[in-house]
Amino acid sequence: MNELIEVTVPLGGGRDYPVLVGDGALESLPDLVPDHARRVAVVTQPGIGIEVEPGVEHRVFTIGDGEPAKTTATVADLCSEFARWGLTRSDCVVGVGGGLVTDVAGFAAAVYHRGIPVVHCATTLLGQIDAAIGGKTGVNLPEGKNLVGAYWQPRGVICDTGTLASLPPREWRCGLGELAKYHWLGGGRLDELELPERVAACVAIKADVVASDEREGGRRALLNYGHTLAHSLETVGHHDLRHGEAVAIGLVFAAELARDLGRIDDAAVAEHRRVVSGYDLPVEVPAGLDTDELVEVMGRDKKVLGEGLTFVLDGPTGVEVVAGVDASAVRATLSRFRGETGPEGRAET
Repeated sequence: MNELIEVTVPLGGGRDYPVLVGDGALESLPDLVPDHARRVAVVTQPGIGIEVEPGVEHRVFTIGDGEPAKTTATVADLCSEFARWGLTRSDCVVGVGGGLVTDVAGFAAAVYHRGIPVVHCATTLLGQIDAAIGGKTGVNLPEGKNLVGAYWQPRGVICDTGTLASLPPREWRCGLGELAKYHWLGGGRLDELELPERVAACVAIKADVVASDEREGGRRALLNYGHTLAHSLETVGHHDLRHGEAVAIGLVFAAELARDLGRIDDAAVAEHRRVVSGYDLPVEVPAGLDTDELVEVMGRDKKVLGEGLTFVLDGPTGVEVVAGVDASAVRATLSRFRGETGPEGRAET
């Protein structure tokens, strides 16, 4: 096993936990399983194809592929299977897979017996740099993405970069969509780092944000940069776009909206397009989606505070949460962004 990079998520109160990054990190899984655990429920998907050895008796529980499996029904089924197997409060859940797996496994761990330990083994780029870190779990409703969930911090996270070599090209690009947002969250020139260092840099940024705002009362919402439109695109488009692809489009749209609101200039918008395009990610809203419906779903986003829509937007002092954005302004920018109106259709502040 190569030397690992360890990043600590510093929550305080005895709840700090390690994130282990590097090729071969999965070998460290037994070190993260609680000493008192007799059994481990390994939650994964059929296509993951990665076996783990937690060091105690374990059983594999599989969930379906894709966003249609990210439901309360899936969590209920998992909990029933845990109970039939005899999993107790002193045992442990291990999620092995991408962000969907860690979201579902984490939520199941949070609610089973009112909370049992969980360890995440993230096997996708998106999972390693974002989804598995920070304790946010959740599932979707027909009305929107991630509307039901819990904050449930893991005992530890394993980011074995060796598992990324076999990712399909689209899954890799999906992770790059999340990675792109870190360019505006303090990551700088991430594209100049080697893969383990790049993953660790993103983890360190997220760990710092989570430590300062564990339950998204303020600063943590910055991690949703690009996500307001992204979640709407996923919901309205019935998840034809992968999450990272939707985030990429959302980043560029957020820049366009920030410019229309007088927060940034054309050069800053061009830099967003340069970074996103440089990762070979989409920058345009797919055809066939209704603009009014996209705006309506954005209005149900979990970040909404009071009247109007809430976005994470770039500005003179960097990225920040902006509440109370008028829906008509968002609609005007989105219409222009989609080529439905000309440059004169820019939103007014």
